[in-house]
Amino acid sequence: MTIRVGIVGISGFGGGEAMRLIAGHPAFELVYAAGEGSAGSRLQDRFPGAPARYAGMVIEKWDPLALPKLDLLFASLPTGASAEALARIPQTVKIVDIGGDHRYAAGWTYGMADLWPDEIAGQRRIANPGCFPAATLIALAPLLADRLIEPANIVIDAKTGISGAGRGGADSRFGYAESNENLVPYGLLQHVHMPEMAKTIARLSGADAAGLVFTPHLVPMTRGILATIYCRGRTTSAACLEAARRFYAGRAFIRVTDTPPQTKWASGSNLAFVSYAADPARNLVIAMGVVDNLGKGAAGQAVQNANLICGLAETAGLEGAPFWP
Repeated sequence: MTIRVGIVGISGFGGGEAMRLIAGHPAFELVYAAGEGSAGSRLQDRFPGAPARYAGMVIEKWDPLALPKLDLLFASLPTGASAEALARIPQTVKIVDIGGDHRYAAGWTYGMADLWPDEIAGQRRIANPGCFPAATLIALAPLLADRLIEPANIVIDAKTGISGAGRGGADSRFGYAESNENLVPYGLLQHVHMPEMAKTIARLSGADAAGLVFTPHLVPMTRGILATIYCRGRTTSAACLEAARRFYAGRAFIRVTDTPPQTKWASGSNLAFVSYAADPARNLVIAMGVVDNLGKGAAGQAVQNANLICGLAETAGLEGAPFWP
């Protein structure tokens, strides 16, 4: 079975990662590539290492009313750029929106694939989670489900690689000289991922997440996210680890580790690593989640969601090992 796939926003980091995964997918075939500033160039101009069968493909000007025959579209557009355009695409085309416009939006299914795969299977409109929520919520879900922590007292300290800032634009804040040997907090108190995380925490726990605090930091590495999450709960490290192993039993992409995870463990993959440390005497639980921000945090989970909505094996095209070293 061949599934005809398109990518809009292909020249960005998320779109390029989606292309890389589709190139090795047993059922997906890329037949349409679109963008704005890159329209008219060939894929090999933007990605010199593009697979030979795609290298000469011309990136088209993005127009939702001029699509070829597609079964599936990945949309990797900046937040605020996809809602109006994707509303004009017929329901016959399945969509996975890697951008932020449709998370918890009416008519769209929130695609946290490792938590709710049965809710995603067979749907036609999937909102891919954000990169920080992927690392954070995968680590928190077992604790919230087992009532091991207080949902109203969660502090998230997260670090992301520079590719999380995106490929486009000429903003010098993300250049080598500004980023190298530097650590930058940003998005304080009002990061775009806050509502998504608060709603999912409330959904998992059945309680309000009004006390949520989230501070992301940009670190001088290319890819990866480490979320260190401070919670209140009188439980033990062993109980947290056991809850996670039980919660994720049989899930192909989740690794529960006894030692704190590292970003390089997930690089280039759709894997997520979680671990925990708890001190009941101090009413303290530390949850840790690691993902590749372009993998599980974006295109990897998007392909996982696409597999689910297309009736394929959830792991199709995603079983490659992480980059190492």
